[in-house]
Amino acid sequence: MDNFDEYLRQGEPDKADKAKAWKTAIGLQQVDGLKPSDYLIETARQNIEGDITIEEAKQRIDSYYKQHPVKDAENRTEEADKVSVRVAEILGEQTFTFSPAEYLTIHRRLFGGIYKHAGKIRDYNITKQEWVLDGETVLYGSAESLKATLEHDFQQEKQFSYQGLSQQETIEHIARFISYLWQIHIFGEGNTRTTAIFLIKYLRKLGFTEANNDLFAEYSWYFRNALVRANYEDLSKGITKTDKFLIRFLLNLLLKENHSLKNREMHVHYVAPIKDAVEKKGGQKKVVRKGGQKRWSEVLELIKEKPEITRSELSEKLGINPSAIQKHIQKLKAEGKIERVGADKGGHWKIVE
Repeated sequence: MDNFDEYLRQGEPDKADKAKAWKTAIGLQQVDGLKPSDYLIETARQNIEGDITIEEAKQRIDSYYKQHPVKDAENRTEEADKVSVRVAEILGEQTFTFSPAEYLTIHRRLFGGIYKHAGKIRDYNITKQEWVLDGETVLYGSAESLKATLEHDFQQEKQFSYQGLSQQETIEHIARFISYLWQIHIFGEGNTRTTAIFLIKYLRKLGFTEANNDLFAEYSWYFRNALVRANYEDLSKGITKTDKFLIRFLLNLLLKENHSLKNREMHVHYVAPIKDAVEKKGGQKKVVRKGGQKRWSEVLELIKEKPEITRSELSEKLGINPSAIQKHIQKLKAEGKIERVGADKGGHWKIVE
């Protein structure tokens, strides 16, 4: 995929546009852990060069798998190849209608012949274990209400006016709309890839024609995890849904900002590292390294899992003596990372977000 960058550097508009579409198409397969074949990459290069049309590229891929059928059910390279060329085709078209029908059509075009339910609303309920949620699942739309919910969300968006909004407010609204659309999850499979393509086309309609769609190539997994975090909460564990990660992605996508996009930061048990302290001494700044940073993160992690955990339990789990645990706790309290609620006996620790 990096080889396509040469077409972006050359600056030929037609080749550059095709290269961008192919990079996005191939990168989006990572959402489901799929990797296209070398044959698909070579086919893409021929299309970018202008040697074959996108329709001929599709025919080549279809013909290739008729001659080389994949016998291993676990091998999804055929899906990755076929969906990639179809994504490139859709992104190369200057057509779009903001409607549920368009959304369904994109899914049908991407997955026709791959999934039996391509372009159809699922008629069963689903759950999906998510790494970012430590194995938990988002609550997706009920099969009984999917069509009505989908139509309601589209109608609400159609009636919404962006007039007078700042760029930040515009992006925050787009984040809410697309996270709601994704959470309905009207498709059994291929939901995120379909939603991403629909979003790119909708953003063009809204005038974001210079959007940096390379982000979908490089950070498609981040995009999906951001949608997960925007739709999950467990108040019993102090976890609330947040669209801040999705907004970071969109700010980079639409305004070419440079926010850090790291999947580990979205994990529900992620603990931000404690930064080095800076001391002023004799008019000079001195960085004081936090030697116990790793250990403090471990202490915080255990406290998050069990707020009522005792010092002796922390000592046992971490394999260090109680006096060392006490020092770590004092440091964390001094840094404002934790606070004690209630008495030493019967009380509990509180993580200060």
